[in-house]
Amino acid sequence: MHVKSGTMALVLPVRDHHPKWGTNCFLAPNATVVGDVVMGESCSIWFNAVVRGDVNYIRMGDQVNVQDGACIHGTFEKCGTTIGNNVSIGHHAIVHGCTLHDNVLVGMGAIIMDNAVVHSNTIIAAGAVILENTICEPGSIYAGVPAKKVKDISGELIEGEIHRIARNYVRYASWFTPPDTSTP
Repeated sequence: MHVKSGTMALVLPVRDHHPKWGTNCFLAPNATVVGDVVMGESCSIWFNAVVRGDVNYIRMGDQVNVQDGACIHGTFEKCGTTIGNNVSIGHHAIVHGCTLHDNVLVGMGAIIMDNAVVHSNTIIAAGAVILENTICEPGSIYAGVPAKKVKDISGELIEGEIHRIARNYVRYASWFTPPDTSTP
């Protein structure tokens, strides 16, 4: 496992569960990743983000970015969190005990609650609240409080927003290099 980090993020085992990640991942120096967390390749956990697998599991695919101040968690003995490939979780979003399929963009400050399912190629607008047990249709945009489907997504929007943002975060992570640990 290779992780790039300016200094070490807070990475802690909980109840014999140790976080695991694939190659080419970036954990910001003040990111927190604890417990039963497994993430794929080219993931990034940004400044002040919390991925807290203490009370239930968190599983992430490849090329997932968890932006500044976001929180990923679950519910004890009830709801783990599963995140597919090519997913962007915006600044200060909360993703809690739910399932996000591939190619999802979660806007800044959005909240996705227990047992919700966000199908592939879907955008959750900034500030939207996806209530417990909500099923979001594939290829859609959801907005509002509580969130409702507002329209279908075009292929241009999938490429121009969902894929572009996920690719950009892989690029941004590459700008950070491990510290030089050689002695002078």
